[in-house]
Amino acid sequence: MLETFYPDHEAESAYGLDYEGFHKKGFRGIIFDIDNTLVPHGAPADQAAVELFARLHGIGFETLLLSNNREPRVKSFAESVGAKYIFKAGKPGRAGYQKAMERMGTVPGTTLFVGDQLFTDVWGAKKAGIETYLVKPIHPKEEIQIVLKRRLEWIVLFFYHRKVVKSQEK
Repeated sequence: MLETFYPDHEAESAYGLDYEGFHKKGFRGIIFDIDNTLVPHGAPADQAAVELFARLHGIGFETLLLSNNREPRVKSFAESVGAKYIFKAGKPGRAGYQKAMERMGTVPGTTLFVGDQLFTDVWGAKKAGIETYLVKPIHPKEEIQIVLKRRLEWIVLFFYHRKVVKSQEK
């Protein structure tokens, strides 16, 4: 049952992934969460985010920001980085992810998802059949409901890491 929440991959940061390698493997669209994935919660797009999206578009990726946040927050960030967006996405529901792929012209096998939360980001993307990257949160200060979810995430990740270690020992 816990496997439902396991990410396909983990990374330190959205900024250190091998996007050129993903493109060579046939991926064409990347869906990102914003808060604590690309910038601290509530922060505007910074130079690193702008440069990352310019790089992704230069490689040939379609990009989309999928957020449960309100439109003003998501739209301003999307405009700053030149990405498509969906606000009030209803994560972890499957519909937002499917709509994201429609907008990008991709399918699950050509789409990646990058986010920092298991119970919204990763779980929703996995339900939609999208390969997932769980990144470490950028900033430790979070709203109380997220802090509570992080404690549950710790339990899931404990068992996930045990499974990963066991599979590497074989």
